Amino acid sequence: MHPDTPTDLERLAGLTRRRFIGAGALCGAALFLGGQLIPRSVLAQSVSQATGSALLGFESIPISTADTVIVPPGYRASVLISWGEPLFSDVPAFKHDGTGTAEAQERQFGDNNDGMSFFPFPNDPDRALMAINNEYTNYRYLLAQGKVPQSAEDVHKALAAEGVSVIEVRRIDGQWHFARDSEFNRRIHGNAPIRFSGPAAGHDLLKTEADSSGTHVLGTFQNCANGKTPWGTYLTCEENFTDCFGSTDATIKFDAAQKRYGVTVESKGNDWHKYNSRFDMAKNPNELNRHGWVVEIDPFDPKSEPVKRTALGRFKHENAALALTADNHVVVYMGDDERGEFIYKFISRDRYEAANPKANRELLDHGTLYVAKFGDGDGNPDHPKGRGQWIELTHGKNGLTTENGFNNQAEVLIHARLAGTQVGATRMDRPEWIAVSPKDGQVYCTLTNNSKRGSEGQPVGGPNPRANNIYGQILRWSEHGNDAAAMAFDWDLFVIAGNPEVHKETANGGSHNINAHNMFNSPDGLGFDDAGRLWILTDGDYSNKGDFAGMGNNQMLCADPNTGEIRRFMVGPIGCEVTGITFSPDQRSLFVNIQHPGEEGGSTFPEHLPDGRPRSSVMVITRDDGGVIGA
Repeated sequence: MHPDTPTDLERLAGLTRRRFIGAGALCGAALFLGGQLIPRSVLAQSVSQATGSALLGFESIPISTADTVIVPPGYRASVLISWGEPLFSDVPAFKHDGTGTAEAQERQFGDNNDGMSFFPFPNDPDRALMAINNEYTNYRYLLAQGKVPQSAEDVHKALAAEGVSVIEVRRIDGQWHFARDSEFNRRIHGNAPIRFSGPAAGHDLLKTEADSSGTHVLGTFQNCANGKTPWGTYLTCEENFTDCFGSTDATIKFDAAQKRYGVTVESKGNDWHKYNSRFDMAKNPNELNRHGWVVEIDPFDPKSEPVKRTALGRFKHENAALALTADNHVVVYMGDDERGEFIYKFISRDRYEAANPKANRELLDHGTLYVAKFGDGDGNPDHPKGRGQWIELTHGKNGLTTENGFNNQAEVLIHARLAGTQVGATRMDRPEWIAVSPKDGQVYCTLTNNSKRGSEGQPVGGPNPRANNIYGQILRWSEHGNDAAAMAFDWDLFVIAGNPEVHKETANGGSHNINAHNMFNSPDGLGFDDAGRLWILTDGDYSNKGDFAGMGNNQMLCADPNTGEIRRFMVGPIGCEVTGITFSPDQRSLFVNIQHPGEEGGSTFPEHLPDGRPRSSVMVITRDDGGVIGA
């Protein structure tokens, strides 16, 4: 049975006129008033006095370097589930010494949880399913020997720790709890059977000795962020998949596509290819093409087979943000998380039918993929804005021809990065999460950082305004005609992250809605609540020194899109990334992930056992008075 409740997506089809940031636009206009530079401190103070956001009803908290989760006064954070938690009573408990087996891990909660979605039961407000990505694993904690895999069993355990965990949760006395032994609990790991669908399914580039049809593949792994469809399914996104491949032949020559997707002889800290030939480019080069897709999962049918939707293109998918056009076609916005890569959107051929969920199951197999090209903008150093366009990635159009190396639509999708370059898309500062406002349909994208900006064919300008961008920014655009189907859009930068204490009156100080009390670096996760508050999660430098002095551990902030005001809401433990965000339907529980605590040591979060290993965990945040989060 599938939830059949209204979603924010269904309210995006007939929106009123979108608007850009008010206070931020004023800041940009005033920056060179009278030909003189207004000091950052004066302008920041005036903006703060002018906003007084009605959306943000909590006190901004200071930075923290403690090995715990910090939230504002009046809130509490508790652990819902942690890596290694058995999903069923007949599964062994987590072993802190790393001696747990691969077989056990396949039925335990996965490692390094990232993006996730909340699926309420239609007729029971106190029951829900959660689909939660498990991006990768930390070998120093996963394996007893504490190093990269040294055997086939080690690789098997690594594959078992990644993928997706589906769990049931139940609310008891106002607090959510994991429901062990639920019939819906499920792991979809790196060895799980999955099928291909869409234009690339069955293409020669997807065929291997193990699968001569090119329609079935083992596993999903390196699962970063996510999407949730209005018909009640989950989208998990395969990101750094090439890190898992290498070659036992050191003399191998990679072709242009393999190089563009970043495969290397030695792999990147995994060594799976040495013990599992599936990941050996010398023996199975097409296996690489079978990963880097968006995978659709039905959380309410634990026996269903996940599907890799090839119409959405192959690249290092960060997440998949859904919207509806004015006439109910489905739109999926996606970022390719690598320096100098692109932003995409997909528009379905067929319309979404709210009253008939089963009719929507193939919507993501038929449609058109586009890539974004951004204009240079007006050059405003504090609040740049400009226009852009979507360029179609269809075989036979815009130079995507046989003469240019694309023989059919399947090859356009399998080699989406090459197709984007062919049509002249804009190389971005690592596009990460994308989120669509439920209030006005504007689209936000975190551009987390880019040390190569200003070199390697990545010029400074437009929405990428800084060379050697170590802090990142959040891009925003509004589709023309208030319709997600539009082929043109207006863009601006909602915020430019920086450190105004270290870099006073310079570009690296950030935009004027950044100050000493809310500064951050490397925005990554992103999400809206129903009231339109924008939640910003970071995965950046937590050294708390040099360029990053005063920033503390990674954190979650909350912003008012109308005024531009940003406040710090949560700080995570030592060495973690704060990522993944979802809400209960009543907006009184916020779920957020703590990924890789202590990745470089120094943490025992969450149990704080003397000999305990740190464990990635899902946190649930509530208010002491039971109120709406953030209000």
